[in-house]
Amino acid sequence: MRPSKLIKIAWGALLKNKIRSLLTMLGIIIGVAAVIIMIAISAGTEATIKDNITSLGSNLIFVTSSFSKMGLNGKGSDSGGLVYDDAFAIEEEITGVKAIVVEQGTSESVRTNQATLDGVSILGTTADFPSVRDMNVEQGRYFNQLEVDRTTKIAVLGHSLAEELFGSQDPIGQTVTVGTTRLTVVGVMEEKGLVGDVDYDARLYTPLTIVLEKMMDNRFARFMGNKVRMIYVEVDSETVNAENGKTLDDVIFQIQLLLAKRHEVSLEEADFNVTTQQDIIGAQESTTAAFRSLLAWVAGVSLIVGGIGIMNIMLVSVTERTREIGIRQSVGATPSDIRWQFLAEALLLSLVGGLLGMAAGIAGSWIFGEASGMRTVIVPSSIFLAFGSAATIGAFFGFYPANKAAKLDPIDALRYE
Repeated sequence: MRPSKLIKIAWGALLKNKIRSLLTMLGIIIGVAAVIIMIAISAGTEATIKDNITSLGSNLIFVTSSFSKMGLNGKGSDSGGLVYDDAFAIEEEITGVKAIVVEQGTSESVRTNQATLDGVSILGTTADFPSVRDMNVEQGRYFNQLEVDRTTKIAVLGHSLAEELFGSQDPIGQTVTVGTTRLTVVGVMEEKGLVGDVDYDARLYTPLTIVLEKMMDNRFARFMGNKVRMIYVEVDSETVNAENGKTLDDVIFQIQLLLAKRHEVSLEEADFNVTTQQDIIGAQESTTAAFRSLLAWVAGVSLIVGGIGIMNIMLVSVTERTREIGIRQSVGATPSDIRWQFLAEALLLSLVGGLLGMAAGIAGSWIFGEASGMRTVIVPSSIFLAFGSAATIGAFFGFYPANKAAKLDPIDALRYE
């Protein structure tokens, strides 16, 4: 039997029971749509995380504090972690370093004549912060390194924080009281928004030395130095590249050796961690990839349920059309023709259901992203995967009913009422 005639006969059989055919396809539609939507949500989350990390800046190395139980000098964990002077040592002694930013955060109440805000995020940092962290000043200016060294009492406000504290007034030159320290506002940052779980626009930026000396418990600084949470190292891409024979790994290793020497610890017992943006992105991608696979398998269960529905309806159809099968056999239809007829019906159910599911999945991904505010990314491979799975399931679950129909005895089939 020609394929075109086979498809025409199968399609006509499905149209005789439109409602039943649609309900049978519903399982496939839901399964295909679920696979596409779940993978789109996962891929969107992964893309958001990647953008958040890369938005911190480019060519960055993150040096963070940790605590070793016992250094080579016999000091306990109280002596561990990064100090402010480590940043100067990295900048002076490591080749290929373009800029250094040191950060130390805290939270304080912030007061002006117009408003009082509690629990405001205060970030003490250094002069290269805007360039390294890819941020811009909208009004006024950022503080320079001389002002950091002199502990100058100045502040730069995040975009939304400036609006909350001063409304429509110009904040430049105004004073804010952070805890018990009065600071003069010299700038307002350009709007950046929420990155990850950090609202950069709600922060107050001030010289690192202000935070260390005025807002932190500094009783042990004379012995251990001023503790800092993180040091950002921006690598000079012109110096560090394959042509010059110096790689990012070389810079990282130099930093590790330098800090291990300064802290008198071995690399195995280091009281610091050195990572790159790619390390963080790679770790996040591994997590989200596993999560995406889990979601795809869960959504795939719907496809299997849809396949079982197809097999169930096709078995009912074989029973209802036993006499029709007998008539076809009596006029010359072979068992192969009967088998292909019913298999074509099962395939049409799954393929049409798959096409409708693709449309529902693409539309559903867009609607979910718009309604929830979460980013969704439609992965083309997920569409082909879902549609291919639907076709495979249709063939797999449709074969048994089709084979059963092909094996019917013509005489018994004609006698069937």
